[in-house]
Amino acid sequence: MTNSSLTRRETLALLGASAVGAAAWGGLSPRANAQEISPERKRSLRLAHLTDLHVQPERRATEGMAACLRHVQAHAEGAQLILTGGDSIMDSYDADDARTKLQWDIWHNVLRQDCSLPVRSAIGNHDIWGWNKPSSKTSGEEPNYGKLRSTEMLKLDNRFYTFDQGGWQFIVLDSTQHHPTNPNGYTAQIDDEQYDWLAQTLRDVAKTMPIVVLSHIPIMSASAILWTRQEHGDFHLSGSLMHTDGLKLKDLFAQHSNVKLCLSGHLHSLDRVDYNGVAYLCNGAVCGNWWKGRHKDCDEGYAVVDLYDDGSFESEYVKYGWQAEV
Repeated sequence: MTNSSLTRRETLALLGASAVGAAAWGGLSPRANAQEISPERKRSLRLAHLTDLHVQPERRATEGMAACLRHVQAHAEGAQLILTGGDSIMDSYDADDARTKLQWDIWHNVLRQDCSLPVRSAIGNHDIWGWNKPSSKTSGEEPNYGKLRSTEMLKLDNRFYTFDQGGWQFIVLDSTQHHPTNPNGYTAQIDDEQYDWLAQTLRDVAKTMPIVVLSHIPIMSASAILWTRQEHGDFHLSGSLMHTDGLKLKDLFAQHSNVKLCLSGHLHSLDRVDYNGVAYLCNGAVCGNWWKGRHKDCDEGYAVVDLYDDGSFESEYVKYGWQAEV
């Protein structure tokens, strides 16, 4: 497997005999993941997974972010935690310092005014400042270049981290790495330092504690296949769409049966892949088509995920009623 793309054979091996439900579901049953469900199970935690907000001053995105947060908090049985899955701001990858600052100011202002819940975040590719140096007018020597700015703006101690809540362990990954041949590009994978940390973290978690993995870019995804380029009957899947180390991560997860659920975004699409006891959910986008309405088969929305004490879960994609400018 290369760092930048998946071949057709590797793609089929990765998705293999998986059970895939794409785009048209309203709720997800944990039974599809072949999990044993205790009749006495109790909900441990309800969380809201908001990904790809892409907040910006244009296209009423500020109002849209606020509307989504208010919708999350208006549920009768409200969420206790918000996970933001990356691409919090429209773009700082290609943006200069002033434009980047403006977008993060909006992010912080809306959270301060419209969110009373705890928020845990992953870094998305658009959150990274200045990796496209010609467009962003960066040199790479700036003190807050790249992910240093992202971790500061998202109030993270590190670009990847772990925490526990409600009897579940959460592992938050950093999906975006420098492209091996394109100095201004990126590829989806975790680096060696992060892999070693992940392997050790999985060993350290008690076998009885179920695990959720949050990444910006999907580790496995049906949508990545559906929307990829095809030529002469073959798939040419960009390494920017889905983790190029998905097989490696799949093998690592197979050593730890308490890894139950992987959440992601990035593709602004809804899909689910069940593979070898792990459910991989790509959970749409708060901004839809970058605040221009519906994106392909996906409306603006977020996922409500219920985690249970027996290691099972339920998830539903929720539309929050946003009407984009036309």
